[in-house]
Amino acid sequence: MPQKPASKIVIPGTSPKSAASRRTFLQGSTVLAGTALSATVIPNVHAASDDTIRFALVGCGGRGAGAADNIMKTKGNVKLVAVADAFPEVAKSKLRRLAGRHGDKVGVTEDEIIGGLDGYKSAIDVDCDLVVIATPPGFKPQQFEHAVKMGRHIFMEKPVASDATGVKRVLKAVEESKKKNLMVGIGLQRRHEPRYMETIKRIHDGAIGDVISQQVYWNGNGIWYRNPAPDFTEMQGQVNNWYHFNWLSGDQICEQHIHNLDVGCWVKGEYPVECNGMGGHQQREAGDGSKSQIFDHTFCEYTFADGSKMHSQGRHLKGGWSHVGEFAQGTKGSSNPSGTIMGENAWKFEGESPNGHQQEQHDLIEALMRGEIYNEGEYGAKSTFCAILGREACYSGKVIKWDDLLEKGRELAPGIDDFTYDSEPPVVRGEDGKYPIPVPGKYKPFG
Repeated sequence: MPQKPASKIVIPGTSPKSAASRRTFLQGSTVLAGTALSATVIPNVHAASDDTIRFALVGCGGRGAGAADNIMKTKGNVKLVAVADAFPEVAKSKLRRLAGRHGDKVGVTEDEIIGGLDGYKSAIDVDCDLVVIATPPGFKPQQFEHAVKMGRHIFMEKPVASDATGVKRVLKAVEESKKKNLMVGIGLQRRHEPRYMETIKRIHDGAIGDVISQQVYWNGNGIWYRNPAPDFTEMQGQVNNWYHFNWLSGDQICEQHIHNLDVGCWVKGEYPVECNGMGGHQQREAGDGSKSQIFDHTFCEYTFADGSKMHSQGRHLKGGWSHVGEFAQGTKGSSNPSGTIMGENAWKFEGESPNGHQQEQHDLIEALMRGEIYNEGEYGAKSTFCAILGREACYSGKVIKWDDLLEKGRELAPGIDDFTYDSEPPVVRGEDGKYPIPVPGKYKPFG
């Protein structure tokens, strides 16, 4: 049976260890059992001059560079000391912009960017305190494992894996990170936004009664596609267009819709026990499979242990209805968890609403500076798996149970730890020039 996700954080009064060095300062003595620090205004606390938080960045794309920028905008004494990216030439422009904005906080030159699919090891092995992992989800489990092995604090973007095998690897590494008292932040930034935190706290306190149904949405127009360079191997081309391959991205339901599914599970206070769904590839790249393997629309019905439902829409459809959000109905009212409650306990959030991407880094760096540790790895992995459960239900057209899929769900990329740019990818074009597209009724969700 899926375990309940933590709903809020309570920070006990603590006195962080005094530190004679950066390393001991960042050991962290307090484990915080919840989702996020509750403060929205960062107090005037600064690390001592020899207590710089040195961080490595693995994946310097849009979200990776964005996370690094957010970290360097905090009040922490931070420094970027290593960068790894599968495409160093592309990452150079991102690093250049970071250096222009933050000066001495960037301690890496463009020529020092580490390339290759195994470059993450060299970046994580650099003398650092914190590792930011912002790579395609398919690669994250082994990168997370290595960061835990090296004893690094970690911020990892969502989703944390693309298949059941990867989720199990992450969950095992999360347990090891707890033994080592390591910080683990996960990029489900709504958990750090006061408007969500206060609204969902009120829901848990009974403002809308028992939650009996929910609707969650990520409906948008579409995503990028990058024409591969003429000299790219097939593996390079797929990694460069990672969103379009389910072994790398987990599909749209994992890569984007995970945010709304996470909110729904947070509202309910537990994860679903099963799911059925439907979807297809109708509009994606003209529906021919020559460029993209993933679906362009999914619809899921998740069932919780008490029989209540969460209905999910995820879509990339040009010209269609675009909407990103969540809605919950209860026995005493209803709620938009982003800040509104309707019914007998009607209420609207009127506080400050900071940017979630920035706030999650304020919270993380402040906690490290104070020697306090929280770990978001478990709910990050389980919310990722909730999305994978929905994807596999849509791909197969079958009702799939959480426990069955977690135990024996198919592995999308066997041997991924050893992949190089000369390796053959897990999926390749057929004789017709098309990538295989899952067909409901024929697709097999179990390995």
